[in-house]
Parts: sequence; C-alpha cells; structure tokens
Amino acid sequence: MAQRILLVDDENSIVESLRYALEKEGYSVVEAADGAEALRLARSTLPDLVLLDIMLPGMSGFEVCRTLRKESTVPILMLTARSDEPDRIVGLDLGADDYITKPFSMRELLARVHAHLRRVAAFETSEEETFQDGTLNVDRARFEVLLGGQRVHLTKKEFDLLWLLIRNRSRVVTRDAILARLWDYDADVETRTVDVHIRALRRKLGDERIETVVGLGYRYRETSPK
Repeated sequence: MAQRILLVDDENSIVESLRYALEKEGYSVVEAADGAEALRLARSTLPDLVLLDIMLPGMSGFEVCRTLRKESTVPILMLTARSDEPDRIVGLDLGADDYITKPFSMRELLARVHAHLRRVAAFETSEEETFQDGTLNVDRARFEVLLGGQRVHLTKKEFDLLWLLIRNRSRVVTRDAILARLWDYDADVETRTVDVHIRALRRKLGDERIETVVGLGYRYRETSPK
C-alpha cells in the first residue's frame, strides 16, 4: 500500500507541483486547503506524513500543528514563505519535525520526505508482527491474543480493530478512519458498529486498554509504558 501524505496549502500552483512530484515518487496524496479540512482529513485518513503550510485561511498552520501533535506522532514538515527564525522556533516548539522555506528545491523536499518516512518505516518494522504490553501478548502472524497467559478468542474484525489501535497507539483513531480501514467504503455501516466492536474488546481485554477520546475516537493506552 502506498504511503499517504496529507498536503495542506491554499496555493494551487504549489499544490499541483507537489502533488505531481509526490505521486511520481509513488506516494498517495490527500489535499486540504485550510486548517479545519486538514484536521478532518488527518483524523479520517491517518496520513503517514503531513506537509503543512503556515499561512492558511482561518486556522493557521501553527494551530493545526499544535492540535495534530496532541493527537498523533505523524511526521509534520512545515512549509512557509517566511524565513524568520522566530517562526522556525515556534513551529519546532509546537512539535513540527522539519521546516522548509519557500521557494524550495523539490529535490531537497523529497529527500526530507523520504528521510522522515524511512524513520517511521524503520520503527514500524522493528515492531514486527508481535506486541507485548504487560500481561497482553498479540501475535499478528498467528492471529493469537494472550491475556495473562490465557488465549482470548477474538473475531477477525475484533482482532483487526485491536491491531489497528495498537499500530497507531500514539494517535487518536477516529470512527471514520476505522470504518475506512476495516469496512468497505460502500457498505452501509454506521459508526455505532465500531462502538459495538470496541465494547467487545473492552469486555475481553479490560476497560483500561482502550481510551475514548470524546468527540474524536479511540486510542490504545499502554498499561506498562516503556
């Protein structure tokens, strides 16, 4: 599956050139022209990286960055026409991973995108197909869940939902994102279907592992942080 990049900018010429270059590199691109749309798409599509302009209509890129960083560890590369050091410091203090000043070299931007995505891929690969958290052990390859050494019987959808939350445990996963990943887009599935599966997981694994983030969705909460 192609890695997904959320591109947030209200300048059509920049969006078009970036989309062309990124898609040529094999990335899937999702676009937003303002901050509110950027947050909605970030929550519903779970991008692998965000290219975020600072100067946006309405909500600024700084505000978007601040909100995203509270919900996710997704790499954020900020784009700006201003080269002032205070702006750079503010962006990095808010949790941005990188800062690129316009006009920029497309080759340099792509190199930075590649570098950040390689780090993410290396982290995810290091987790392989197993996960351990206190008394919980999950083995994706074996489709096996053990709690306190005892096997827990999950349905395929319950297992897939648990793994989705585990692999995105530093992020809030919205109901829309869960539906998009685990159910057919064309199926008539209501968000309460997700809630039913969440309740089933809590009943089998305990309430403390899956946190409800009011108004957003769910997040896996490790019981024994490393």
